Amino acid sequence: MISRRTALLLPLALGSLAACSPDADEPEGDQLAAMVPPPRGGSALGADDFATAMQSPGSVLIDVRTPQEFAAGHIEGAVNIDVSASGFETALGELDPKVPYAVYCRSGNRSAKALAVMEHLGFVSAYHLDGGIGAWTRSGRPLVTP
Repeated sequence: MISRRTALLLPLALGSLAACSPDADEPEGDQLAAMVPPPRGGSALGADDFATAMQSPGSVLIDVRTPQEFAAGHIEGAVNIDVSASGFETALGELDPKVPYAVYCRSGNRSAKALAVMEHLGFVSAYHLDGGIGAWTRSGRPLVTP
């Protein structure tokens, strides 16, 4: 079974083989991320695919854990909007529902709940980190603290 990232990149790879020449410039890093569209709304992505997807142009990274959990360590660039706070829906209402959102929590349960709320509010491209921040750190990726 191939990953979603591989499935998205396969047409690009096949296209570049057809146009292969010694002078051809190949996309790298950020250029490649900019070429890959954000995942389908509601997707649960593993750490590798999440890391790639959150680099899609215009993406916003949201940590839906408590402020205390966020302060203990979070993914660089994340904003904290606590899904358990009474003002969660109000905070979401201030965001652009057409922008891609990469959402995570500790284990994936709260981010899945957050996605359900976001979908109800009309967000079209919100996806979350399957396994939460634990999956992120197990993949060897760093956290930052304020």
